[in-house]
Amino acid sequence: MSIARIEPYDDYLRVHFTPGEGARHADFHWFWLRHNSDLDRHPVTQERIVCSSELPFEPSPRSVRLSGDSAAVEIDWSDHVEGRTSRYDARWLREYAYAADRAPAPPPPSDPAAITLDASRLEEPLGPLALRTLQRAGALIVRGYGTDTESIIDVFGREGLSVISTHFGRIEDLRTDNTTNSNTDQLGYTDSSIQLHTDQPFLERPPRYQLLHSQRPGTTGGENFVVDGLAAAHHLAEIDRHSFDLLRTVPVTFHRKQKSFERVLVSPLLDFDAPGGFRIRYSYFTLAPHRRPFAEMEAWYRAYNRFAKLVRDERHQYRFLLQAGDFLLYDNWRMLHARTAFTGARWVRGVYFDAT
Repeated sequence: MSIARIEPYDDYLRVHFTPGEGARHADFHWFWLRHNSDLDRHPVTQERIVCSSELPFEPSPRSVRLSGDSAAVEIDWSDHVEGRTSRYDARWLREYAYAADRAPAPPPPSDPAAITLDASRLEEPLGPLALRTLQRAGALIVRGYGTDTESIIDVFGREGLSVISTHFGRIEDLRTDNTTNSNTDQLGYTDSSIQLHTDQPFLERPPRYQLLHSQRPGTTGGENFVVDGLAAAHHLAEIDRHSFDLLRTVPVTFHRKQKSFERVLVSPLLDFDAPGGFRIRYSYFTLAPHRRPFAEMEAWYRAYNRFAKLVRDERHQYRFLLQAGDFLLYDNWRMLHARTAFTGARWVRGVYFDAT
């Protein structure tokens, strides 16, 4: 028996076996491999002499390779000062494969070209094409449309989307010198970076879609990025079911308090049973202090942080810079969005939509 190839990932190693009886491939957590290595065994009895609790929970392989005859995987561990190599025979790996032929949901996609249209090269009306892209990918970037926001509103109005006014007004002018909106005492009207979040999570029904229409880019910075929260949730369910279950069932409190506006709402972060379909509420700057039983608080933070680490990984983000006349339209029930800090007179217009 031999191994055809190996695929190292952040959290685990995938081993592809040569054709034969049994699993075609199997996934092994790095920690499981480190715990079951031959590095920490008595030289005479070959019994373990180290408990798993003594090992780093996120071990770092120095190198991973196939043996010369492809009959084993060889791993050098960075935590092992002697630099000895662990060897895992193909037959042994197949015998103890606890995740044979696993087909996990992929992590969130990241290629902005897959969701970008050039307004000057459209072969069909923008409205229907945009809604199909939203349904497929959750977000759409349109380059070179022009700076007339009202014309975009008209385009999507013909497709059954209506503008939703909020406590900011009908159209937000997201700029540091704003004089047109109410309740501007929040991060969107500053030049600070804003990490991933969904908008209006403190409302029973947050607006379904948001348009971010660039009127003028900043001098530096101001890059946008979005993440597919639905894809992230499915991926988390495959790699850490306990964390996924906590995010789906544990209610948290969102509290937006401004000079002239206040709302409170209690809800889990992930809601697969919401009217209209999946809904994610995720906003680190409107989260009230968590209140969980003492025995559950650490597990909750581990689950929340696991998801945050997943979506904050740039490999799982669509990242792009909007120039004047470009716009982003995204599904606020599905996607997380963010921006980097900027300098200069950056100006983006924001509009919320919902289906009529």
